[in-house]
Amino acid sequence: MSATRPLAHFVLDAAEGRARAGRLVVPHGTMETPAFMPVGTQGTVKGVSPEELTEAGASMILANTYHLYLRPGADVVTELGGLHDFMRWKGPILTDSGGFQVFSLAAIRDIGDDGVTFRSHIDGSSHHFTPERVIDIQRALGADVIMAFDECAPAGVTRQDAARASRRTLAWLRRCRDRFEATEDGAPARQALFPVLQGTVDDDLRTSHLEQVLELGDWPGFGIGGLSVGERKDDMWRTIELLDSLIPADRPRYLMGVGYPDDLLEAIARGCDMFDCVAPTRNARHGTAWTAAEGQINLKGARFRLDRDPIDPECDCHACSRYDRAYIRHLLVAGERFGHRLVSIHNLRFLLRLASEARLRIRRGTFSMWVRGWLDRYRAARAPQTPTQSSTG
Repeated sequence: MSATRPLAHFVLDAAEGRARAGRLVVPHGTMETPAFMPVGTQGTVKGVSPEELTEAGASMILANTYHLYLRPGADVVTELGGLHDFMRWKGPILTDSGGFQVFSLAAIRDIGDDGVTFRSHIDGSSHHFTPERVIDIQRALGADVIMAFDECAPAGVTRQDAARASRRTLAWLRRCRDRFEATEDGAPARQALFPVLQGTVDDDLRTSHLEQVLELGDWPGFGIGGLSVGERKDDMWRTIELLDSLIPADRPRYLMGVGYPDDLLEAIARGCDMFDCVAPTRNARHGTAWTAAEGQINLKGARFRLDRDPIDPECDCHACSRYDRAYIRHLLVAGERFGHRLVSIHNLRFLLRLASEARLRIRRGTFSMWVRGWLDRYRAARAPQTPTQSSTG
């Protein structure tokens, strides 16, 4: 895997405790870390244009192999110039393997050592994903960073089931690596392959899995999978701290499916660099917004009917600089999509600003003091805490 390293080169610039600030350099640009990556599941971040994403501060976005394979098809994306041209996004793109989406279809899929047979959620048609097929699809899509195919074991499974999923993920990683290297010369884009680390919240499984992954190659970065899937928060933090002590310090750590404000900061404090989640736009479609002083608020509430304040007085996003809560509440209650767009833009900017502030604090050496104060303030707000959520949907 040494040939992949120049395609996704990570530079670690500063650290305070476990928290890190760096840069991930890929063919379509540089992303400063820690960073949140908005999720464009089907080739678009729901309701938000590429220009608005750039204005909000996004530098790298995520798209989904499973969804783009089903519609419009990887061949169509290739014919239209690859994912960057297709989406009109000039910056870096990461595609996940589709593994989580496939495994979440528990009632309509069958897992075997060769791969996964599943039925489309769109029309019920049958499809088969193998590690090789997943690499071929991501090669055709042309993202800068692509992910190996993995089996994500849900929280609460037996140790035997978790160990089986980890073994299968490792076997599939070997096949992904071999296919990736075999297709290097004919690939339409220069790409980097990240493995996905599994093992639930079992320390021994996590350690053993990572050790075997390291034996398979000189990987340019690592995806941390199998977390934010229903486990207890303290188990998630303990597992991340364990992996922080084991993953090479000069490689980026991508914590998959984490994107609530407090979870983001807790994970940054434990050495994670990259994040994605649909929560900003999913919450927005229900009228839920994040604020620094009031925590999570639902803008459909009657108390905002005459509120002339912006969503968050501390925010500089398009929505907060031009519109007030009363108007946005009206749009949401009336079912106007513009309201969903405005809250989506705000939530995305909120997370992107939070990651940017974390980078600045790490570089200044003031992160530890700042993050504890920020979290105390956020958690003391009136809104209840939200459980960890996955990045899909």
